[in-house]
Amino acid sequence: MDKKRILIVDDEEDIVNVLRLRLEANNYAVLSASEGQEGLNKARAEKPDLIILDLMLPKLDGYKVCRMLKFDESYKSIPIIMFTARAQKKDEELGMEMGADAYIAKPFEAEVLLDKIKELLVKK
Repeated sequence: MDKKRILIVDDEEDIVNVLRLRLEANNYAVLSASEGQEGLNKARAEKPDLIILDLMLPKLDGYKVCRMLKFDESYKSIPIIMFTARAQKKDEELGMEMGADAYIAKPFEAEVLLDKIKELLVKK
């Protein structure tokens, strides 16, 4: 069986590395991008099974990346988990309006994230 591919879009290298180790340990293939435009390009080129998207990104923020993918027929079925240190209700609501499938606040619990990934990949 092919490994599910997850794209992490986050400009904090430490977080990408922690996520990569955790996801690879759980048998996912990991792609990453460090800013919004690169994340968008990679999502379009690679069509990952799921995207973990930071909100605060250089060049193009997570909301815009999410919206551009979710309003595109070719990519709208890819589940997107918004990932952010800004855990206010209004941020979450805006993320959901942009089409995000889930919202996880940093610092995150690895188990919570892994459970959410499994749940979204099953639904897909």
